[in-house]
This record gives sequence, structure tokens and C-alpha cells, in this order.
Amino acid sequence: MKKRPHKWKSDQSIYRQLMDEVIAGILDQTYTEGGMLPSVRGLAETYNVNPLTAAKAYRELQREGLVETLRGEGLIVRNGVRAGLMKRERAKFLKEEWPELRARLARLELDARMLFSGAVE
Repeated sequence: MKKRPHKWKSDQSIYRQLMDEVIAGILDQTYTEGGMLPSVRGLAETYNVNPLTAAKAYRELQREGLVETLRGEGLIVRNGVRAGLMKRERAKFLKEEWPELRARLARLELDARMLFSGAVE
């Protein structure tokens, strides 16, 4: 996996943001169910973080039941987790991000249909 320049937010720990990156990879199927994840060292190199930070992110993903260890091989994405993640992330978006986005669209007098049709000037 090639390096991904990343701008880390200061209001959240890097390991948590790294977890979010792996979750995004599961959602967009960069990391498929049953598929291998990069090694701790590989993940650390990709995101230019300390391997201890990558290890902590993986530990937390294991604790949440999203990934599992295959003895002697590495970590894999557990089968069936994508659907649950999709449901969780949609609910989070609708609760936390959509109200603010909808309010901004209203302030700018933009209609969502305009955005999708490409009729925005």
C-alpha cells in the first residue's frame, strides 16, 4: 500500500483517527471481509505514524470485534462486519453531520436536487 499523506485532527487521538481510516477502508471495500489487513508496520508506514499507534488502533478494532487475528498470518476483517458498520456510520452521519450540512445548504439557498443534477452555478 502506498503512503497516504494525512492531516491529523488535533481534537482526537491519532490512533482513533487511524481506526476511522481502517473503518473507511472496510466500508469502501479497500479492506474486504475475510481479507488481510496490512501489517502493523505496513499500516504505520502508510500513514506515517509510530508502529505503537498502529498497534493500538488494531487492538481497539479487535476489541470492537471488527477484525480478528489469524495465528501466524496477521489480522483479517471479520466476515459480516461491513453491514453493521454501514448501519452505524449512516446513523452517525444522519445524527451528527446531516443537520449541519442541511442548515448550510439552506443558508446558501441550495437544494439537494440541484446538487445532484449539476445545475448549481
